[in-house]
Amino acid sequence: MTVEGTTERVLRLLALLQRRPSWTATDLAAELGVTDRSVRRDVERLRALGYPVHATPGVGGGYQLGAGTRLPPLLLDDEEAIATAVSLRLASGGTVAGAGEAALRALAKLDQVMPPRLRAEVRAVHGATDTLVGPGIEIDAELLVTLARACRDAVRVRFTYAGRDAARQERTVEPVRMVATGRRWYLMAWDVDRDDWRTFRLDRMRDVAATTWRFRPREHPDPVDYVRRSVTEAPYPYLARFRLRAEPDQVRRLVPPQVGRVEDDDREGWCVLVAGGVDLDLLAMHVARLGFEAEVLSPPELLAAARVLAARVAAMAGPG
Repeated sequence: MTVEGTTERVLRLLALLQRRPSWTATDLAAELGVTDRSVRRDVERLRALGYPVHATPGVGGGYQLGAGTRLPPLLLDDEEAIATAVSLRLASGGTVAGAGEAALRALAKLDQVMPPRLRAEVRAVHGATDTLVGPGIEIDAELLVTLARACRDAVRVRFTYAGRDAARQERTVEPVRMVATGRRWYLMAWDVDRDDWRTFRLDRMRDVAATTWRFRPREHPDPVDYVRRSVTEAPYPYLARFRLRAEPDQVRRLVPPQVGRVEDDDREGWCVLVAGGVDLDLLAMHVARLGFEAEVLSPPELLAAARVLAARVAAMAGPG
């Protein structure tokens, strides 16, 4: 066996270990077309390269690829390499402070080891793609880690929070889940002082610290649905409901989840859009611009505002 052949076989072994959690030496030998002894030698070569391959002796034992103290080079097939490179390119404009630079560094390293044909395909995808995602509010990565650990370990968190009126208050919460909407990050948590579920914007948190106070996780609403409702309904003086002649997925493609909630309707071919706002005229205008036949369900003031708006538009159009 030549050096090139041995190297190729070791890479194939690595790919197999990455494919599923555990392999017996016999199965690996059959896949590679070698003896069990060759498999053991190749496992030692992987360990020498920094890959932590664990071996379990006895009947039912086998080899597993574990997590190591350092990250060795990854083995990616063509689709995985392209998907990773494109994802890193998109992540370079993300909302986590420092993640953009880290993504670009990782992309540069990946770009160096990709074959020219894959590099050309990735650049073709990037060159032919633009995004409509607006600038988001950057969140410190350390804050994300602190809250993620608190959610995982079920420990209370204390922080100073600036509300919509800019007044700062000390808060103690039992965190459940973080939810990202694309532009902002939110934390769903049980507010200990207010004895209720609350949604907190991460960019309004200051001096965040996890305590040693463990709590017993309680039943909670679905975090994504709860944050969606909090973002689209709670902050606004008006909560509007429209019935639209469209399939729910049609409307969801036009209305981001942080802007409105789309529900099924009893009438076939219709759905209900729920959205909050500070101006009834703007609510009516935005829904009219979606291009679907629409009915105002509530509030009554919105129906009056829609009629006034319709009269104004008709006057602008002039006599027919």
